[in-house]
Amino acid sequence: MSSHSLDKLFNPQSIAIVGASASPAKAGYQMLNAIRDFKGGIYPINPKAEELLGHRAYPSLKSVGQPIDLAILTLPAALCFAATLDAVEAGVGAIMIISGGFAETGEQGQQLQNGILQLCRDNNIRLLGPNTSGFALPAEGLAISFAPGMDVLRPGPVAVISQSGAINLTMTALAAEHNLGVRLAVGIGNGQDVSSASLIDYLADDPETKLIACYLEGVSNGRQLFDAVAKATHSKPVVIFTVGKADVGEFAASHTGNLIGSFQLKKSALEQAGAVVVESTNEMMDAAKLLSAVRLEPNADPGIALLTGQAGPGMIISDYLRWHGVSMPELDTASVERIGKLLPPMTYFKNPVDTGRPGETFGPVLQAVADDPNIDAILAFALHEPAAIEPTKLFSENRQGISQPLIFGTAGIPESITPTVSALDEMGIPAFTSPDRAARATWALAMDARAAHRRLSAPATGEVRADMPVAGALDEAQGKALLVKLGIGVPESAVCTNSAEAQAAFERLPKPLVVKVLAAEILHKTEVGGVHVNIDTQQKLHGALDAIDGIEVAGDTRYLIEPMAPAGLEIIVGGTNDVSFGPTILVGLGGTAAEALEDVAIRVAPLSENDAMEMLDELRGKALFEGWRGAPALDKQALAKALVNLGNFLYRHPEIREIDLNPVRVYADGLLALDALIVV
Repeated sequence: MSSHSLDKLFNPQSIAIVGASASPAKAGYQMLNAIRDFKGGIYPINPKAEELLGHRAYPSLKSVGQPIDLAILTLPAALCFAATLDAVEAGVGAIMIISGGFAETGEQGQQLQNGILQLCRDNNIRLLGPNTSGFALPAEGLAISFAPGMDVLRPGPVAVISQSGAINLTMTALAAEHNLGVRLAVGIGNGQDVSSASLIDYLADDPETKLIACYLEGVSNGRQLFDAVAKATHSKPVVIFTVGKADVGEFAASHTGNLIGSFQLKKSALEQAGAVVVESTNEMMDAAKLLSAVRLEPNADPGIALLTGQAGPGMIISDYLRWHGVSMPELDTASVERIGKLLPPMTYFKNPVDTGRPGETFGPVLQAVADDPNIDAILAFALHEPAAIEPTKLFSENRQGISQPLIFGTAGIPESITPTVSALDEMGIPAFTSPDRAARATWALAMDARAAHRRLSAPATGEVRADMPVAGALDEAQGKALLVKLGIGVPESAVCTNSAEAQAAFERLPKPLVVKVLAAEILHKTEVGGVHVNIDTQQKLHGALDAIDGIEVAGDTRYLIEPMAPAGLEIIVGGTNDVSFGPTILVGLGGTAAEALEDVAIRVAPLSENDAMEMLDELRGKALFEGWRGAPALDKQALAKALVNLGNFLYRHPEIREIDLNPVRVYADGLLALDALIVV
């Protein structure tokens, strides 16, 4: 692999097993036996032994007297700190700790893990684990793992990363089932140093890795992971399966914090970075099989054609693709006419193309579909019926002149279809053994092309400039003054410190008015009776002022008086400085009801305008922007620009913890932020 600080771990020239043992029941024996065919130096470390499995044993790492690239600790957790000190003195380049008993066990284990991590960082030692299942590099014949089967993996282009050793084994087993070879398989365990992010960054530079498949649980270094995925997807697909839908994690106290749940943020950020995010290990390896073989050019909406020999599977595939937002464009008139001359009149020609039953015209129909200018990839499906169609013969005879990627789906008795699937895979035509699997893989192909297209519009972080560092508590008027600098509309207003100023504002401003308490320490004014609407008479004004005077505030009572905004579509716009992913922007329908509706979209800041428009298109209620039931179409462009500017501002001001604009009203021409909460 490329020159990198992880090379001592994954490309070692010498390995020491600390805690090596002659007992087959112990991990020290299993690790020593696992590297029995390693061509470099092997150094068992055990002060009570002179020789282990044919190798001279040493009492300590320091006593070896030779450079050691990788030390594998197979000791109980309590002994690992001392062993790490020994590794520091011996000049070891990397450490792998397979033992458990660290952060996963509680505070004491966390402290022990932190101490070992700090020792490694202070001495430029890379640490895999603790609690790791190890890794395998099949091309190098290296399987430093106690997971069964890692020593017989077939070399190939797919790198597999997992926080769980068991899922690492699951993924590599599925890779073998799919005729996929493995470049590197790693179980990161607690992942305190060598994390999913650092591995993705490492593999991005490895020319032998064609695809990265990653299983994630918790993400403590979200921004690092985001950056690593964004880097890697420039050169190769990244497919990620992450869990956590049922646990939205710890919420912040605000509306925005409540709406940015951990799973939704994690999924949105990974997709924004360019990953294809899937929902199961099977789906991950289906995607890996296709994307490691073919990858579309960047395309905002790639067109997929389906040619099917049977209507039922065709219905399942087309329903899945369309429901998941994949474009299946109608074939043009010339293509339809050409296909119509080849198929019975009762079949469907436009896309999908249903042949009724595959026969001798299947190949010419495939050519006609491939010649259509709207099609970027072709999925063909046919049940395993050698008498009707022999897929390897079909594709070998008709592949000439077809520029689009070809995907094949079939179904039948496993023993019958396996040779066909293997032969097609060897031909470079990924084959899948059910309509569902073929559809999921094709969806992943389209999503990867969309992500690549999204990268072409990189966010610009320098467009928005504010004249301040933001300091101290901001009240609503100060928050809205900041929004004006960001190009975000707010209502006309008056800040009043007494009833005479309020009376003057009442006479000057268009009515009806809203009268609010103005105090930075009151985050939610409605909860303390600090918002009074429809003020259009002197009596109502004085009633509102009297009510606000009864609210306890720090310092003198002040009022914010504004004309009530016209009716419009109410939304929430917010941002938080997430502990893992950093600056994060949210938009959702419903304004003050957004939490109940849960119709929100999230992105990591900074945003491009394409990111912002995608957020609006993600909302379930997106039709409300387009002129619902005769209403005028709303100004999505102004809203997208506000999201971009707010995201850039939050990105440039890490001192801001939270921004909550709720509600914001969107109109046919522009928008108004009716409230502004900015927490520093």
